[in-house]
Amino acid sequence: MSTILEAQDLKKYFKTKNGYLHAVDGVSFRIEEGKTLGVVGESGCGKSTLGRIVLHLHESTGGKLFYQGQDITHVNKPRLRQLREDMQIIFQDPFSSLNPRMSVRETIAEPLILNGKERGTDLNNEVDRVMETVGLPQRLADSYPHELDGGRRQRIGIGRALALNPRFIVCDEPVSALDVSIQAQILNLLQDLQEEKKLSYMFITHDLSVVKYISHDIAVMYLGQLVEKAETKALFARPAHPYTKALLSAILLPDIHAKKERIILKGEITSPINPPKGCRFAGRCQYATSRCEEEQKLEEVEKNHFVACCRAKELGM
Repeated sequence: MSTILEAQDLKKYFKTKNGYLHAVDGVSFRIEEGKTLGVVGESGCGKSTLGRIVLHLHESTGGKLFYQGQDITHVNKPRLRQLREDMQIIFQDPFSSLNPRMSVRETIAEPLILNGKERGTDLNNEVDRVMETVGLPQRLADSYPHELDGGRRQRIGIGRALALNPRFIVCDEPVSALDVSIQAQILNLLQDLQEEKKLSYMFITHDLSVVKYISHDIAVMYLGQLVEKAETKALFARPAHPYTKALLSAILLPDIHAKKERIILKGEITSPINPPKGCRFAGRCQYATSRCEEEQKLEEVEKNHFVACCRAKELGM
């Protein structure tokens, strides 16, 4: 299976009055065609910034980015316009990401018009096709976002992303603002679209239950860095990094009688502004030693399972 997207040592720093905020710091990963990479972590860990770097909504400070084997780290406007057809995004908030003055039909038609793809009757037919694909009835074509519920608004966002027939989509917490029952509908829609159109996703979320359901592989981020990366089943069965173990311990079980040890994180969170070169989780880790002051790099602890912790093998998975 070929790689559709590859990141090598991606960095994004933001200048502040006290130094540089390391939003993304040395992140590397691959996404295979037709697969989903889930990126999970606490709010502020840099996962949304990472998604925006991939789409050139933010320009990277350093590192390399490849799409279908071609270097797209720095691209000119004509090339970026081409990439926009192949790489799209679904935003978190289905209300604020839509223009309140544009109807459903106008919203889905906009990318087609801007890219000169369809006109007249062909444009209307294409919009109708997209609406049917994402489960929006034709009677809603002239409705506006404020007239619809969250689930339908998110379907508009998905339709807008699909209008140009992309191959890769960044899903930036697309269900976090929805009710649980609606979340399931949107997740199932995304999976059906992936199977039908051979789409590849980067699925960004803080919800481990969601990422387990939809992802083939998972990357765990902490303060701008990947601390663990593995296939979904392996990560949930044998988490290796102390931070990943703490995240998994917070998942609620449906059985009220089931006993589960909850790992409570204590200590100070490392500042992302000019952070030390050592492990950024060390201040909250009960297993931290002086070795954690050294730079931690992702190392393979078993096949396709990588962890950035010098004590991972010693503590057991």
